[in-house]
Amino acid sequence: MISIAVSSQKGGVGKTTASINMAHAFARAGLRTLLVDADPQGSVGLSLTRQSRMLSGFYDYLADPGIPLERLLVPTRLETFTLVAAGQASDYEVGGAPTGAHLARVRGFMRAVEARGFDIVLIDTPAGLFGLTADIIASSDSVLIPQQAEPLGIRSVPKMLEGLNRLRVIHPRLLVLGVLMTMVQADMTESRESVMALRQLLPEDLVLRTMIPRDGLFVKASARGLPIGVLEEGAGALAVFDALRAEIEAKFERAGHPSLRRDGSA
Repeated sequence: MISIAVSSQKGGVGKTTASINMAHAFARAGLRTLLVDADPQGSVGLSLTRQSRMLSGFYDYLADPGIPLERLLVPTRLETFTLVAAGQASDYEVGGAPTGAHLARVRGFMRAVEARGFDIVLIDTPAGLFGLTADIIASSDSVLIPQQAEPLGIRSVPKMLEGLNRLRVIHPRLLVLGVLMTMVQADMTESRESVMALRQLLPEDLVLRTMIPRDGLFVKASARGLPIGVLEEGAGALAVFDALRAEIEAKFERAGHPSLRRDGSA
């Protein structure tokens, strides 16, 4: 199983949108995909199922690891795409806990997911690199960093990478997939310059080629509880996330991780 923590230094960068649509892209490619809502705000669940606040989920597992994983799994219309909501205990007190406080339970959850036969799991984490988010990253194979293409947002990226370097002390094999530019507005000078500035600031392999545009369709898809690619007018966005999936798979292969195959094994 391949695991990807989707993390950011701060909120509002399109992390949940990226997580939902990446998971949908992997599932469409035939991989048994699990999307975990580990953000206490429950944004993934609220985007995809209006009953998410009533479901047991990830935080309930943290509070009680004896909960069977099957009780947490929420099927979708796509057979290969499954969700785990944030859960009833999403107000579970984790923010002030030091790194490592929840590590054993997060790793237990990941082992249970792998035993269930999933090929890939994506975890939408709380913003920041402390407490639970650090434990999730330390339990994952890789981390992806969405970042909006705006001048103020770019300034937080070096701090994010410094934090990831510290986490590599406890997880030396962590694969940093790179920064994913989101909310890109090609017709706006400031947005284009933000992308260019980040590409100049970071090594080439740390900024993904694929970029996610700012598009009102994302809002429309969320309102209907669907990934954007399911919408009749979502073909363009579907192609963007298919390209992102292919780019991520190539990074895993170059790093020597097991390749993701379409025969249902990873």
